[in-house]
Amino acid sequence: MAVLPADPSEWQVWLAESAQRVASACSDDALDAPVFNAAADERSGTQFWLSSVLNETVVHGFDAANAANRPADIDPDIAAALISNHLAMLTSPTWAMQRSESAHAIRGTGQTLQWLATDTPADTGAWLIERRPDGATWQPGTHQADVTMTGPAGSLLLTLTRRLPLTDHESTGITIDGDTVLAQHWLDNTAHAAD
Repeated sequence: MAVLPADPSEWQVWLAESAQRVASACSDDALDAPVFNAAADERSGTQFWLSSVLNETVVHGFDAANAANRPADIDPDIAAALISNHLAMLTSPTWAMQRSESAHAIRGTGQTLQWLATDTPADTGAWLIERRPDGATWQPGTHQADVTMTGPAGSLLLTLTRRLPLTDHESTGITIDGDTVLAQHWLDNTAHAAD
């Protein structure tokens, strides 16, 4: 574990050095290195961890901006990529091993949830989750679903990571069509590393 600075005046240097360590660890040479990918998808381990670090930075950056009563601007394309990363992790075998209670709670009998971003291209801003008896799965794309959440990609990401409430349309711009209880169940049972 990193040793945090005791003197608040040292934080800026410590954060800059930490960012440099992350950038060095994710160099071009490291992208194809044999590193564990916790999502067990097609990405290399370094690509997975790079997405995870970006997720932590964006989500906790929102936390900091929110605490300072400042607006947080999340690029829609980055938010969309992080939503895909989030769903890949939540539906992975590693998640089932590490967070078995969550993986069990998000199983179902075929219920579907559709997340649609209004500010990204359809091929990168649509995600369908299916709750199956053997585990939840997801795929990109638009399909008929039991519940559909539509809104800006940044709001969808912040709702998925429980930074914004699902049903507060005024602050999120998200509309819900269908079974809101199903969507809230998903959110209530998907603790994520950024929490």
